[in-house]
Amino acid sequence: MSAITTISAQRSAAIGHKPSAATAEPAWTRRLLISISLGFLGLFLLAPLLVVFAEALRGGVRAYVAAFADPDARAAIRLTLLVAGISVPVNLVFGVMAAWAIAKFEFRGKSVLVTLIDLPFAISPVVSGLVFVLLFGMQGWLGPWLAAHDIRLIFAVPGIVLATVFVTFPFVARELIPLMQEQGTEDEEAALSLGAGGWQTFRRVTLPNVKWALLYGVILCNARAMGEFGAVSVVSGHVRGLTNTMPLHVEILYNEYNFVAAFAVASLLALLALITLAAKQLVLIREQAAVRKG
Repeated sequence: MSAITTISAQRSAAIGHKPSAATAEPAWTRRLLISISLGFLGLFLLAPLLVVFAEALRGGVRAYVAAFADPDARAAIRLTLLVAGISVPVNLVFGVMAAWAIAKFEFRGKSVLVTLIDLPFAISPVVSGLVFVLLFGMQGWLGPWLAAHDIRLIFAVPGIVLATVFVTFPFVARELIPLMQEQGTEDEEAALSLGAGGWQTFRRVTLPNVKWALLYGVILCNARAMGEFGAVSVVSGHVRGLTNTMPLHVEILYNEYNFVAAFAVASLLALLALITLAAKQLVLIREQAAVRKG
């Protein structure tokens, strides 16, 4: 027992309180706090979700299904899945490499790298999209060179992928860095001292120790990639059937007063969000079970 724990226990015994006295609140206080929390979640989370699904089904099941029979809707779904399928693996590789470097090594510029990883959290997605337009647009710094070599990034799928990668790359790294720093380097050093190579040490020691955090970060990254609107809206050009992702397609349908189709596609995004939350909770339960067994 540490000195701090010993002093705290002695102080609690001296004044006649249990160490967990903070939880000994009146029953009405607990009920009030729980009621406020549930009411807040119901008002700002559950009610909007119910409205989305109710509006999506307002025209009946046939109208709901017809919304997804539209070629533009299917193109938007395919593009969303394509962008997520590219950006998530890219950020998975980057996140693991960045977290490994930051947590396991000391080098000049380490604090700068950590700051840069957090940059998308501090910058508005719309601003990040504008940055890509200024860099790669026809009037941008690299636009004329790209046009001369017949390379199109802005108002095309590559620009959407770049914008999505930018706004989502902190998620995996930010889940791994604290855990890797807490674990230290003892396990890797022991493996290396026993003759294991760098890749073997990573695959058999580092990766198993962070697998739950890695999966957690991938789930969050995928959710953000599929639901990103601001940055993608700036770089996409809103070309129907070509550069519209699901969030952009919802906006177009809503602006055209096609509410049933708009809410139908929005309900698919909401369903994907619920699946993401369920997967995240499952990962958390599995992680807690693994900790108890370990």
